[in-house]
Amino acid sequence: MPCSMTGFARQEAKYPWGTLIWEVRSVNHRYLEPHFRLPDFIRELEPALREQLRKSLSRGKVEASFSYQLGGTDTSQELTINPTLLKQVTSAIDSVNDVLSRTNADIAAVNPLELLRWPGMLTDNDIDRDELLNASLDLFKQALNTLVENRAREGEELKGLIEQRLQGIDTQVAQVRAILPGILQAQRQKLLEKLESLKVDLDNDRLEQEMVYLAQKTDVDEELDRLDTHVTEVRRTLKQKSSVGRRLDFLMQELNREANTLSSKSIVTDTTQAAIELKVLIEQMREQIQNIE
Repeated sequence: MPCSMTGFARQEAKYPWGTLIWEVRSVNHRYLEPHFRLPDFIRELEPALREQLRKSLSRGKVEASFSYQLGGTDTSQELTINPTLLKQVTSAIDSVNDVLSRTNADIAAVNPLELLRWPGMLTDNDIDRDELLNASLDLFKQALNTLVENRAREGEELKGLIEQRLQGIDTQVAQVRAILPGILQAQRQKLLEKLESLKVDLDNDRLEQEMVYLAQKTDVDEELDRLDTHVTEVRRTLKQKSSVGRRLDFLMQELNREANTLSSKSIVTDTTQAAIELKVLIEQMREQIQNIE
């Protein structure tokens, strides 16, 4: 079953010591390209996060953002300020204000609440670091599972759209097969009428040679057979559980090649229109397949 490369998931978990939130979104890409936005205190989890991502997805540009808020429903826990970080931040602010004062620029007042929002400024002495890291990793796995489910659901919709186009190709191929005998007969009659109008005598052997040449030049049985074969292969590929996007993209190229050949061999409007319709259907499928993992 094909999976879409587009999806979004948000997972939130509340604990006595705070709230953790993961947001994971993905779009189509030739390869798996992960990007993480992490606060410093869980930066060490990035290798494990990437490994979990590789186990779950094979293609797509993935952006994963983590946010948190320490301080939960347990009022017995006391939040304390990180004195070292506070000193570093205030020292940096003093340096900036010193430069501004020498240039006669306005010095903005520092809001203490903004300082408290600085990453890592507030700490909770009762929070176990290992518990926090494990909770963050577990929550990411949950968000990733939701993302996979969403991509699979959208992939099922894409599969339905592709199958509709495959049915359209079947219809066009069947119509061309049905009119092929009449095309040659019509061309034979057309040639006879032209020779008669030009008062040209042509023996039967030469006429048959011309018709054989015309039949060979316009023979599209092989192209129609290959179209049928490729359509069958696309349907078989859509049933596979592995990543199928690249294979489907290759099959679209093969289908388009046969449609182009059919168009180049066309000698009547009906087959030309059929070739154009085939190209439209193939292009519509190709656009959908670009988003399949």
